[in-house]
Amino acid sequence: MEFVCTACGKHESVTTRKAKCDCGGLWKLDFKPPKFSLDGIDRSEWSIFRYRKFMALTDDSWRDVTLGEGMTPIVPFDENVSLKMDYFMPTLSFKDRGAAVLMAHCRSIGVKSVVQDSSGNAGNSVAAYGARAGIACEVFVKDGTSPKKIDLIRAHGAVCTIVPGSRDHCADVCREKVERDGVYYASHVYNPFFYEGTKTYLYEVYEQLGRLPEHLVIPVGNGTLFLGVMHALDEFLDAGVIDRAPQVIALQSQTCDPLLQAAEQGLDTYAQIEVKPTIAEGIAIGKPMRSGEILAYAYKYGVRFIHAQEDEILPARDALAKKGIYCEHTTAANYAAYLNYCRKYGTTKDCLITMCGAGLKSDH
Repeated sequence: MEFVCTACGKHESVTTRKAKCDCGGLWKLDFKPPKFSLDGIDRSEWSIFRYRKFMALTDDSWRDVTLGEGMTPIVPFDENVSLKMDYFMPTLSFKDRGAAVLMAHCRSIGVKSVVQDSSGNAGNSVAAYGARAGIACEVFVKDGTSPKKIDLIRAHGAVCTIVPGSRDHCADVCREKVERDGVYYASHVYNPFFYEGTKTYLYEVYEQLGRLPEHLVIPVGNGTLFLGVMHALDEFLDAGVIDRAPQVIALQSQTCDPLLQAAEQGLDTYAQIEVKPTIAEGIAIGKPMRSGEILAYAYKYGVRFIHAQEDEILPARDALAKKGIYCEHTTAANYAAYLNYCRKYGTTKDCLITMCGAGLKSDH
């Protein structure tokens, strides 16, 4: 197993401390798992690592890092929609799937200190799993990030550096530190080990239901969950677990939609847009660094992009809360986008929507 550059094809050991290839391309993993089968699941392990036979793990470092992430329930919401309750996680967001694997990798190669940039949830996850693994952590967040997310990051002993400006600028500042100081970049965007964790989302769905729903609603900012789901779909089709992919519905904020615009124009990278404020802070990414991979998968699988209308996010959050589901704003955007999709394409049945983050994290 090695890293391979998505731009020039250069191979590099996964023990490298380089955040990206010398040419500037991002890494992907040169790793082909065994064909997926329910028989390969370790049912004695109650975490995402029950699927470790199919994950790119170099050793058993995960045993010292796991916090019991994963195995979140699927609950019915109405006759057409079910919810995958991924905010039932140690740090109350789906990012724990990726952070657990990434920090296990960091521990396995002897990394002692990391930096990361985040809208809040990924930073909280990396801070928590870094604390678990004994790895020091600094997280960069943009000014205006939910104060409760900042409190959670600092509670785990991480340094939280607040950067004025946009989410994309925040990432630039963090990457400047990586280049200047040579510290390990534990990025949920750059590091492909993160996607080895997020692909377990679909593993779980298939194990729990014995099938995949006809429709999957997936939020796309940097695309961490989207790419994990797509990797799993590749594996399922290769293994013959499914004979066709479900319809993936990828949502973006009405005010920050570089991938939706790119897909509509048939581009192979993100569209240049003016980023405007949105309460869906988790997907407010104007320049998604893996846009080429995201769009290639979107075209391959016929993904449909849809807006979460800004003025419909809070009403969607209220509708969810009235049925006992108290989620953060970005998560409510998933349901708002689903309702918009139904208006555009008609009643959409057998649909699974991810509940990415808990409501208490975004009460601001």
